[in-house]
Amino acid sequence: MGDQGPRWSHRIQPGAPGLRVTRLELFYDLVFVFAFLNVTALTSEEMTSGALLSGLVVLALLWWCWTGFATVGNAVRADQGLVPLAGLASTAAILVLGLSIPEAFIDEPGGLPGPLVFASCYFLVRVLQVLVFWSVVRGSSELRRRWLLLALPVWISTILILVAALLPPRIFEGAAVSGVRFGLWVVALLVEYGVGAAVWRSGWTLRSAGHWSERHALIVLVALGESVISLGTGPNLRPGLPLTWEILVATMLGVAVIAALWWAYFDTLALAVEQCLHQTQGPKRVSLARDAYTYLHLPLIAGIIMFALGLKRILAEIADPALSDWADTVDQADLYVLYGGVVLYELALNAISLRAFRTIRLSPAGAATMLLLLTPLAVQMPALIALGLLVIVSVSLVTLKVLRPAQSRREVREAALSEQIALEAEETRWRARHRRE
Repeated sequence: MGDQGPRWSHRIQPGAPGLRVTRLELFYDLVFVFAFLNVTALTSEEMTSGALLSGLVVLALLWWCWTGFATVGNAVRADQGLVPLAGLASTAAILVLGLSIPEAFIDEPGGLPGPLVFASCYFLVRVLQVLVFWSVVRGSSELRRRWLLLALPVWISTILILVAALLPPRIFEGAAVSGVRFGLWVVALLVEYGVGAAVWRSGWTLRSAGHWSERHALIVLVALGESVISLGTGPNLRPGLPLTWEILVATMLGVAVIAALWWAYFDTLALAVEQCLHQTQGPKRVSLARDAYTYLHLPLIAGIIMFALGLKRILAEIADPALSDWADTVDQADLYVLYGGVVLYELALNAISLRAFRTIRLSPAGAATMLLLLTPLAVQMPALIALGLLVIVSVSLVTLKVLRPAQSRREVREAALSEQIALEAEETRWRARHRRE
């Protein structure tokens, strides 16, 4: 929020430069695990380009809701005063929103209208976030003007989504309804993300770089956790359906890729970008936080979700008794999504590095290039071979990076370890002093 201190209400406690993620914020993220799972459910039944695009649009709206949580938690203490009430109400709305995701574009008969439920929950979440900010800025006329920029896209985007839920069935018929809804959702996204960029440029500040980077690192973990869940639910094992060695091998290969994805982000990049954010001040810090985290972490999450979707479908096909042999091929679209998700993830890693350090990281760049070249070959292979090839590329480049560490990697990790040790020592001294008192 702005540095020109507003008149803080006793119900709202401001954030601070040393603020870290609270347990309550981790609780909020749990519901996004379910929402991410239902994004894959939106497309997993029938893999088409339209279904995949619809899933990505839903994911982008979910991401903007989550970004609101992260922004509120950076501006104020999320576990103090009345803020937890707004957070818990938003969590309930996100849960219902997640339930409505499979019917976000198509109103199935016999129940509540899915598009309207989704639109109403999205509206509630965004309004609650804006109201928290109003409690923060109401004592400053300058910040109230900036608040209007924050509130404007909420009203426009939610009205568009509500119109998408209510109007198309009254004007159009058949497949045109979903097309019009999709178009209105895209416009709503453009409003949210476009005006959001303007809000970040209007003088808002980042209170805690550590909180901001940790918050985004944790949501990456949430998305990777969704991939792990896809490994367990992908085979869709039923009573009487045998657990085969093909399923076990595919599961182990999937775990290896997920581990490589984790390492590619958390080994040094997440640490280095956080350190860069700490060292950057003023408007440049806000710009870096917006670009490297709010915007460029979205394709990072989308890549993980696409990988999880492809993995879920491939495991289900491998477990299908109709495939009598491990060498049987599966749907090529599933392999395209599987490889495409990892390529998108690696490209997002490089985009984050390019934005923060003006450098291209060779490991993710090499992985993305190799996978792009190998994808046309992989889609012609049996699923287990294609998955094994993905493991070889992903794990080999990570292993090479670890075995031949660059000086920059050592410096980043040593700085992170030194900071951790210093913070632990300071906390130990504080607790010892507190206990004596």
